[in-house]
Amino acid sequence: MKELILLRGLPGSGKTTLSFLFDGARVSADDYFFDDETGYNFVAADLSKAHQWCQTRVENLMYDGIETIVVANTFTKEWEMHSYYELAKKNGYRIHSVIVENRHGGKNIHGVPAEKIEQMKNRFEVKL
Repeated sequence: MKELILLRGLPGSGKTTLSFLFDGARVSADDYFFDDETGYNFVAADLSKAHQWCQTRVENLMYDGIETIVVANTFTKEWEMHSYYELAKKNGYRIHSVIVENRHGGKNIHGVPAEKIEQMKNRFEVKL
């Protein structure tokens, strides 16, 4: 069975680290901002482009028949996962949504300000 795993959580929770426990392709919107020469260069104005790039990357991986795809994004709102659910349904992937808690006291390496993380925490939606 083909699997799509969505890792959700706040910056610093360990989504990317956890993604390496899975065999298969790993994708995140953060990848859009990474350059081999200069490293990670986040541009807030390009965030929607980054998420569209991430979705397109997942769609291409599905088209290529990659069995396991792991997406590590914050996904604080339910609607942010909707397109991934649609892609999974369309391409025959079983989907898993995993919330990564920051119980290990991980630090956010992307420079997201504490007040922004607090806003993300307050809007985080969980469907049990």
